[in-house]
Amino acid sequence: MAAEATGEWRGWRAATEAALYGPGGFYRRPEGPAGHFRTSVHASPLFADAVARLLCRVDAALGRPATLDFVDMAAGRGELVTRVLDALPGEVAARTRAYAVEVADRPEALDHRIEWLPEPPRGITGLLFANEWLDNVPVDVAEVDSAGVPRRVLVRRDGSERLGERVTGAEARWLTRWWPVGGAEGARTAPEGEPLVEGLRAEIGLPRDEAWAAVVATLDRGLAVAVDYAHTVRARPPFGTLTGFRDGRETAPVPDGSCDITAHVALDACATACALPGTLLLSQRDALRALGITGTRPPLALASTRPAEYVRALATAGEAAELTAPGGLGDFGWLIQPVGMSNPLDEPAAGMAS
Repeated sequence: MAAEATGEWRGWRAATEAALYGPGGFYRRPEGPAGHFRTSVHASPLFADAVARLLCRVDAALGRPATLDFVDMAAGRGELVTRVLDALPGEVAARTRAYAVEVADRPEALDHRIEWLPEPPRGITGLLFANEWLDNVPVDVAEVDSAGVPRRVLVRRDGSERLGERVTGAEARWLTRWWPVGGAEGARTAPEGEPLVEGLRAEIGLPRDEAWAAVVATLDRGLAVAVDYAHTVRARPPFGTLTGFRDGRETAPVPDGSCDITAHVALDACATACALPGTLLLSQRDALRALGITGTRPPLALASTRPAEYVRALATAGEAAELTAPGGLGDFGWLIQPVGMSNPLDEPAAGMAS
């Protein structure tokens, strides 16, 4: 293919930034993310119920402030923030100031109570919730050459790749600490002293650490939560996770604006980027269970005594099971970091009944 059709060679971070967020980029399309893939928000209204319950716990822990902020990072078309407002008790909803943070234009039919912003406001008192945001913060990719030296992977618009310059500086230090690949300098042990298995390809998560620290800094008091595909330093994928999604199916990542480009998140590194007391790193399964989403089937006896209620309860249990399923949505990571308050998932339920 002619060079002018495939474009220049550049790192995956720059290529992804243009493909997702540039003029005509994937995330600026009118159909929004829901037109191409299904998140927990789209899987069941129970997810928004759980987030609303968490917001109520934050509200109680903060002493029920006159104004309670809820910030939905990477809001898509406002699905989560709209459902959270609808799920809140009336008194809490009346005090809640809701923000949707998204690069795309505001949907015409969005609830007038929701403020649409390109970046989060500062001075937040409440809950900042980032569902599947960090996996779309663009990162560069490193791969080892035949001598075991980590080099930046360069890509063209058609998705073809080649190795570029050696990874150095802060990015090399990030790889050494958080995702060792063959030839990376420094110790090959996890923070707990356990040996690490070196891979051949890695996503350099430093921009995500910086992005997460920046949004956490917008909170005066409250809770910051990141929910995403994730892995930890003791179990990094040896060949990386960069991939694409289009029309509900996984596809090759091609940075031409035709598909989503995503990579799993090193949430443990993000947590350390803004180390805070009370930080928790949980699976979605454990986090939702702590918020009352269990997937427990209703007793069979209910089928004969109150059949309509049994059918509704069975459907709810099925939705909860999907949100918490091992090997599926239940394996998502939840990074939960309190600012100026205790972690409400360490405490008994408050605000909304579980």
